[in-house]
Amino acid sequence: MEQQGVQAGGTRETIVATQKNGDGDLTAFKTSSGRVLNYEQALAEANNGTLAGVNVFKGKDGGHYIRGDADGDPTNNLDQLPNF
Repeated sequence: MEQQGVQAGGTRETIVATQKNGDGDLTAFKTSSGRVLNYEQALAEANNGTLAGVNVFKGKDGGHYIRGDADGDPTNNLDQLPNF
């Protein structure tokens, strides 16, 4: 049985598409295995290290937020991923 966030072969899932609300805020994420995660689920999995390519940071308001790892490639930033 596959562990949540881990694909066959032991590779971690990545986020491949996003959903945004009317304000442009990220609200849901589609993973490389096709799972759809709401923001809280994705945040928990990113915090646990089960999603590759993302991390959690603490904002100035004290809240925790998900963002893509800085790799110098703006095309794979969460805001630039396709919508689903």
